[in-house]
Parts: sequence; structure tokens; C-alpha cells
Amino acid sequence: MDLKQLRALVTVAETGNVTRAAALLNIVQPAVSRQLRLLEEDIGAELFDRGRHGMELTEAGRSMVEYARRILDEVARAKAEIRPSQGPIGGIVTVGLLASTADLLSSALVAAVAEKYPGIRLRISVGYAGHLLDWLEKGEVDVALLYDQKQTPALQVKTLLEEALWVVAPTSARLRRSKPVELAHVVKQPFVLPSAPHGLRALMEQAATLMGLEFSVLVETNALSVQKNLVIDGHGWTILPAVAVADDIARGTLSGAPLAEPALLRKIVLAASTTRQATPPVRCVVAVLLECMKAAVRQNKWAGARWLAE
Repeated sequence: MDLKQLRALVTVAETGNVTRAAALLNIVQPAVSRQLRLLEEDIGAELFDRGRHGMELTEAGRSMVEYARRILDEVARAKAEIRPSQGPIGGIVTVGLLASTADLLSSALVAAVAEKYPGIRLRISVGYAGHLLDWLEKGEVDVALLYDQKQTPALQVKTLLEEALWVVAPTSARLRRSKPVELAHVVKQPFVLPSAPHGLRALMEQAATLMGLEFSVLVETNALSVQKNLVIDGHGWTILPAVAVADDIARGTLSGAPLAEPALLRKIVLAASTTRQATPPVRCVVAVLLECMKAAVRQNKWAGARWLAE
């Protein structure tokens, strides 16, 4: 097995066609077919179903493509990061941002990294905390923002800030920031929430149980945009951090208010794997990310947030 074979595998998987893959790889078609055949012989399994409709990955092929992408990515990272000591800092850094924070942080982070470290190529992956933790464990992101994550032997975490959760409703509910809403009133509404064990859902369930309350979930979704759109269209209320809906409230498409009795708070932490060494480019990007987050809190762009990190 070699890198040429892995590149052939990934390129054919993405194009579904040996001819197109050969053009992208700038080699002749028989060479691509030979690379695939050698890889299949080495693995001991067929990686593609070769039919009239093109090259379709087998189950073994789908698994192998994921490994191949990670291997090729690591090689690219290594090549980008190995520079003479006197040269500029460069490399590929992948940051995992929570869906609720991506709109606030991504542009500021990209601009700051480009200005301070033009040799660094930044990748931003966005998802819910569960997805980000999975990507972090698989090595698909270098660092990630997570909610209330505890330190483990495999995970190094740093608490950054605490944010308040708001109840979010259609504009007809006329919720206001200046008038917090009691949880006992909120639970009377049908809810649009992520499925368990998402952190938002767990916090809501825990608070309701402690107060002896019950609430109904009309629909579950793990997509933030869908969650907000369903509320906009009047299908129910939801619970979100204020930062996730600040723009929607300003535009008048949603209304929101802090939760009270009890207030629901959660902490955002920066997490990294203890099994992967933090390279200079990663450390530089982390420093810039923390600066962007701290500035957003101090400038009141991060509604309902309190900075905790030193």
C-alpha cells in the first residue's frame, strides 16, 4: 500500500469514474485501474462495484476511503508544517466550532489568522457538541469547542466561558430580553429540540425533573437551522443560547427571553486530544481563537455570556 494507491482510491470514490479520476490525478486511466487493483490485492477485499453506472464503493471500500482520507490529510499536514526554523509558521489547522457559535466566530477567526499567520491554512468544521467530540477523537479536528466537557485521560479541556440559555419562540409570543420567563410557564408549550443525549436536551430534562415538571417534544432535529425555522413557522418553542438567535431576534423573525427559576447555564470549553501533539500552527490558531472569543464577550457581541478563562 502506498500514497498513490490511496489517492487513486479517494479520487475515484469522489468522482465515481476512473476516467475523470485519471484526469484529476494527471495520469493515464490504466494506471489508476492498476493502483486500485494493487490496493484491493493488498487489502484482500473488493473496494468498488464496477458496473454500468460507474464505480460504486463497497462496504469495505467505504471504510477504506475514510482511513485513506485521514492518512492523506496527515501527510499533507506534515508537509505543510515542516519548515526551516527561521521560516514563517505554516500548516493546516482544523478547528471545530459549535453550530451556535459559528456565525459569530468564523469570520473574525479567519481574518485574524490570515493577518497574523498567512502561512496557516485554516479549516473550520461546524457541528453539535457530540459530532465535534467524535471528530476530535478520530483526529479529524485539531481542537474543538464543546459544552460542559470534563477532562479525561484522552481529552484535555480548558473552560472558557459560561452562557445563559434562552427560551425562543415565534414573534407572536412577544418574548423580551428584559422579561425573563419561568420554566413552569415554558413547559406548557410544545418543543422543538435536539434528540437525546444532546446537551440542550439533557439540561432541559434535568431542570424539568428537579422542579417536578413535564414537557412535550413535538419534533426532534439535530440541525440548528431546522430547529430555528420550525420555531419561526410556529411549530413550537425551543431552548438555545442567546448568541444563536441574536441576529434572528434583531431581524424580528424570532422572539426570545432568558430562562428564570431556574436559569439554565452551560460552560463552553476548548478541547484537544491528549494523544496528538499540539503543533506550533495549532497553538497559534488556538491563541487567536481565544482572543476572538474574549473580544466578542467584552464587546457584548456574545449575548448572555461571561468570560471565565484567565
